[in-house]
Order: sequence, then C-alpha cells, then structure tokens
Amino acid sequence: MPKMSVGFAMTLLIIGNIIAVFSDALIKTLPDDNAVYQFVFFRQITAVLILLPFCLIKNKTPLMVGLKWHVVRGHIWLFGAIFMVISLNALPLATANAIFYAAPLLMLPLAMMLFKEKLSRPTITVAVLGFIGVLIVVQPNQISWAAIAALIVALTMAANNILIRKLPSHHNVFQTLLLTNIVGIPAALGLALWEGKPWQWDAILTAGGSTTFILIYAGICVLVYRNIEASKIASAEYSGLLGAVAVGLWWFNEMPDISMAIGTAFIILPLIWLAKKEASAKRLT
Repeated sequence: MPKMSVGFAMTLLIIGNIIAVFSDALIKTLPDDNAVYQFVFFRQITAVLILLPFCLIKNKTPLMVGLKWHVVRGHIWLFGAIFMVISLNALPLATANAIFYAAPLLMLPLAMMLFKEKLSRPTITVAVLGFIGVLIVVQPNQISWAAIAALIVALTMAANNILIRKLPSHHNVFQTLLLTNIVGIPAALGLALWEGKPWQWDAILTAGGSTTFILIYAGICVLVYRNIEASKIASAEYSGLLGAVAVGLWWFNEMPDISMAIGTAFIILPLIWLAKKEASAKRLT
C-alpha cells in the first residue's frame, strides 16, 4: 500500500467518525430495560458473521500468529462497548459523543509513553482546546455516572487506537477486526449469561446495524493508525461531534444549547486550523 499522507489520513478519520455516529444512534434507540451484556454479545457475534466471509476469501494468512495483542485489544474493545451502551442510553447523543472525543487527548500521552512519539506544540494546543470544548459541553458540575461511563469509553478508544501499532503487520484490516471481535466472545457470552435476563432476539437487528457502522470506523482506524503517528492525526477524531449534533437533532429532537455550540467551536475550529497548517507544511517540503 502506498504511503498515506497526513491529510488523507485525517480525511478518512473524519468520514469514519461521522459514520460511527449512526452506530451510536442505533444503540440509543434501545429500550431502557435492554439487556446490556446480551446486546454487546450480539454485536460481537454479528461482527464475526459479517467479517468471516471476507477473511476466508481475501487472504490465507495464519490468524493465530501474534495473537497476544489481539486478545488485549479485543477485551478493551468489549469493555468499551459495554460502557458505550450504558452512556448512550442515559445521555443525549451529542453530549455522549463530546465525552467520547476526550480520546484524542488521551492518545497523546499514551503515544508518547508507548512509542516515544514527540508531541508538537500545535498538536498539543489543538488537543487541549478540544478537551476544553469537551468540558464546556459536559459541564463538570453536572458529572454523572453516565458521564463517567462515557469517559471510560474514551479511554478504551484511545488505548485501542494506540495499540493498533502493536498488532502483527501481516494481518489485513478484515482479519484484524475479526480477531478483535472473536477473542471477546467467550467473555461477552459469560457476561450475558451472568446478567440472567431473557434473551431479547429482536435486538440482533439493531446490533447488526450498529456493528456494521462501527466496523467501518474501526477499519479506518486500523488503516490510518498503522501508517501515521497518532499525535499527527488524532485531532481529526473530534469531527464526528458535528455529526452527533446533527443526528441528535434530526433523530431524537435533541436541541443543542449554547454550551454545546461553544464547546463544539473549541473542538472543531482548532482542528480546521491544524489541517491547514499540516497542508501548508507539506507544500513547503
């Protein structure tokens, strides 16, 4: 695969984040008494069913080689999915997504610790401004269990994206996504059985739809974070917040307030500035 440019990687992340909003929106349609662990188990199963044909047809690379990091990421992914369902059921779509987008800021220290990435001043500035935007949206004096759950989701997203570079390079995107989901199935099934609720088979369709959208986002993340340092492109993750505001208004009649508008400006405007700065630097080199 030809070397990916920072601009193209950021464009892919923007597209992926907007698509991921529809996965969140489908989760938000679940009833309040939905069996959370059961739904997450359905997501794992439908992901495997979607990905397996691509893996069987596309490539014959052994799947078991270098399995350790897939196991680590798969269980972080599962942990994040559980808290994502909890937070989306309790918070407005845009608010939950604003908290999820603390992930790019969390990725910066992780990238520095794990891969010795050097953080540029513009990158740090954009990440900090974005996090300020998140705080404006969330309003810390109103922090709830649902907001804490959303912050846990942000941490798992950051860890998953950073750990992509630990995965075996011989696994393609489809194999990587398959292994991420399949290794978590035993734990997901165990949690669903421990939950003890009657099986809600009608939730499989919602799970399948949510899975399809999130797999597109996850596949894009695998592509871009394998090729570009996280510190250079993580800010593009903030872009989906605009999509969350639009979908929340259209689908759930969630009218954004002034704090949402100000917070979104803190998140999006620095991102635009960074993208232009990166493009200018590329033209000069």
